[in-house]
Order: sequence, then C-alpha cells, then structure tokens
Amino acid sequence: MDRRNIFALPLALFFSTGAALAQTKEVTFAHQDMVIPMRVAMAQGAIEKATGYKINWKMFGGGGDVIKAMASGDIPIGEVGSSPATAAAAQGLDVQVVWILDDINNSEQLVVSEKSGIKSLADLKGKKIATPFVSTSHYQLMYALNKAGINPKEVQLLNMRPPEIAAAWERGDLDGAFIWEPVLSKAKASGGKVLISSSDIAKQGAPTFDALMVNKAWADKNKEFIVALIREIAKADATYLANKSKYTKDSEEAKATAKIVGAKPEDVPAAMADYGFMPAAEQASDKWLGGGAAGGVAKAMANTAVFLNEQGRITDVPSDFGKFVNPEFAAAVAK
Repeated sequence: MDRRNIFALPLALFFSTGAALAQTKEVTFAHQDMVIPMRVAMAQGAIEKATGYKINWKMFGGGGDVIKAMASGDIPIGEVGSSPATAAAAQGLDVQVVWILDDINNSEQLVVSEKSGIKSLADLKGKKIATPFVSTSHYQLMYALNKAGINPKEVQLLNMRPPEIAAAWERGDLDGAFIWEPVLSKAKASGGKVLISSSDIAKQGAPTFDALMVNKAWADKNKEFIVALIREIAKADATYLANKSKYTKDSEEAKATAKIVGAKPEDVPAAMADYGFMPAAEQASDKWLGGGAAGGVAKAMANTAVFLNEQGRITDVPSDFGKFVNPEFAAAVAK
C-alpha cells in the first residue's frame, strides 16, 4: 500500500537524530498513495485542526523509502505496508506500529498484459514483472511464486516505484505488475488482466496491511498528537463506512482523495471499497494491535519475517515482534 530497500541501512543513522526528534508543534508526515478515507481528512485540514500541529505532508513512492526517511531522522511518522514494517523491525530500528490504516484485502493485484500470453503463474517464467521491492506487493508476489513452486529467479523481477511502473506499462515495456491504486486502475484500463489478488494470497496464509509507524522515542514525547491524529483517522474511516453510497466519482470526497494520491475521481469509489477499515476498539484488541507477541499484527509480522528471511531479504528474525506493536493509542481513542 508500499510500501519499500532498507536492508543495508546503518543503524547509526536512526539513532543520531538529535533535535530532529525533539518535541515540536511541527512534524513531517510521510504518506503514500493508498486510496483511503484519511485522505479526505488531509484535504480538509481536519488533522491539523485536531492536533494543533503544523503538518508537512510528504508523499513517498513506497514503504522502503518511508523507512529510509525515518531512519535519517528527518521524519518520525509515516505510512508503511506490513512487509517494510517487518523489515524495519528486523533491522532493529526503534519503531512501533500504532495503527492499522487498512487491511489490504483485495486492493493489490497482479495484472498482466493481454499481449504477454500469461494465463497462470507458471507462465510468468521469463517475463518482465514489476513491483516495488520490499513492499507488501513484492512480498505477496514472492509468496505466491513460492506456493506455486516457481523459482523467482526464473522470472525477470523488476524493482520499480508506482510512477515508474505506470510509465513503463504505458510504454509497453512490462508483461505484468503487482501493484496497488492508483496505478492498478491505469494498468487495467490499458489492457491489464488480473491474474491473482492480495485477497487470494491472504487465503493462502499471507495477510497484509498498511500501518502507521512511528519512531518510538519521538512518539513517547508526542503522545497527545498521536491520539488526536488517530482519532481523526478513525473518524474518517467511520464516516466512509457509514456513507459509502455518497462516495461517488462526483463527490467532493472522491475528488479530494484523487488529488492527493494522483488518481482519477472515477476510480476512487471502487479502489477504496477494496480495503478493509477497523474501528479503534477492534484495533486495540488482540485481533490486531493488542496481545503482545501473540497479537494479530505481531504474529503477521513474525510470519512475514520468516518468509523474508528465507528469501534472503533480511538476515535476522526477532524473537518478539510484540515490542514493535503498540495498542495504547488505539485504546485511548476507543474510550
């Protein structure tokens, strides 16, 4: 959702942040292009109003890029997919997942060109397939290939950010891409056919999500900001879930979302409907953020880490992912 190569980051970068992590009334927030209700709150300035902070919204092409920026000390909070969040934790970065922006559900898909002749996963051998590396899409693609008994080395896997994928697809340079909105709709509109989706892969045992990740040291000094931020995100989610029929292509909500993420307003309703959004009380429970190492998010990250390690993407698997997940802010919002 990024979502994304951080494996060679020197840990010193993350801990030499000094004044950049000091408590302030101004913060830079790293966001991505997922089509989610939060974008409406961003467009309306509701989050700034609720938190009292000046927020510098900075868009990134993937979670790996977000984590790099957080590691540099320039950005203390950002949106990452479950795969890069796991990779960051496995590298020992001082980070925590504090909110699930969305359950990816059916929002990421492997689309293939009609000209490619690809009818099944086995047909990917020798083909040019693009995805942002270390993203949830990359993780799902590798997982699907592994499940199908296909050696990834037999596929021409290309590491591309979403805008690069869109351009390459338009030029006809790709046989397929595992990607999310708004590039997904663009690929479908120009001859892309869905081969497999994130919901299919979740059923195989690899669920994925997009999360709000914070630098822990900074978060400890800015708890009121994070609670207020999450409260506004939860409010935007609840408003959407209660009024889905109003989120039409001509609605102000669709137009605002499209402007922020670079999508077409007509693509927003279907794209947003592909995600799952959970209220604060559910997120604070053991099903998601609660439960420590036995909680849903921690277990999903642990399973992801094992797979990433097997694929040579990370070198170490932490014994307890619970310390990288914090339910206190969701619990505060749920009260």
